[in-house]
Amino acid sequence: MPLQVAVCGPSDATAEELGQAAEVGRLLAQRGAVVVCGGYGGVMGAVAQGAARAGGIVVGILSGRDRTGANPHLSVALPTGMSEARNNLVAQAGDALIAVGGSWGTLSEVALAVRRGTSRVVSLGGWRVLDAHGDQVPGIRYAPTPHAAVAAALD
Repeated sequence: MPLQVAVCGPSDATAEELGQAAEVGRLLAQRGAVVVCGGYGGVMGAVAQGAARAGGIVVGILSGRDRTGANPHLSVALPTGMSEARNNLVAQAGDALIAVGGSWGTLSEVALAVRRGTSRVVSLGGWRVLDAHGDQVPGIRYAPTPHAAVAAALD
């Protein structure tokens, strides 16, 4: 069974984040990983497009009750009717998680994956999680490029 990599990031993403997400999707598909995402636009849409164009499988876990607004590059769209609570399903579905950029929803998915014990949680840009002393919280790897993020998630 192929590895499943959850990819999360803001729906209101920057051009740089969109480019990075598309590259992450392409690289994951080339390595045979299944991409799991929130299924809509922004980083989710870019990672889906990158993976689909490379022949990969993309599963979108949707917040709504139906597939309205789902990204057209998804292989599978799963409506949940759970609104933001679906972030937990995205985080739980990945053998690894890559966060591209940062938003409050992205931070929740990172936290849920770390809390679950996912051993490969990777941040590409976006949030830096620090403890009360200003030290980096264990459990999150920080990557400078899409290639490094995918390598950290899969290797």
